[in-house]
Amino acid sequence: MTLAEKLARGVLDAMNAGDVEAIGPLVAEDFVDHGAPPWAPQGRSGYLQILGYVTQALQISYEVHDIVAAGDKVAIRATAHGVNTVDTLGFAPTGKPYAMHTMHLYRESGGVLVEHWGIRDELGVLWQVGALTPPRPTGFGLPAGAPLGD
Repeated sequence: MTLAEKLARGVLDAMNAGDVEAIGPLVAEDFVDHGAPPWAPQGRSGYLQILGYVTQALQISYEVHDIVAAGDKVAIRATAHGVNTVDTLGFAPTGKPYAMHTMHLYRESGGVLVEHWGIRDELGVLWQVGALTPPRPTGFGLPAGAPLGD
């Protein structure tokens, strides 16, 4: 197991345990989260602030499916399980659970994680919790208005 993988697993384990403070020593003071919203604060304190919101308000826990590590980088494919209990992205809470597909890439340097890139299927979450109605596909040989396997 590479150091990058060990550190990234530590982040996910701490999040799943609700112990965001345990993540502090795993990331650099000047940590850069490229996957954070543009308004989000950067650095270690900003990252911990975002992860606190994610674990407490959004009630997210991660189910890890794959981890691939090489050198100073580690990629993680995971499902984030949460409950829509707060107003996010301008949509009122519905109280419904969701499962969001995610991909994460971390880079390690000097014994700590220094960068993170994250991709989340937030549109899929909005469909799952009923905040948006999924579009009905056209084409694919389906007649207009045909049921989609419901």
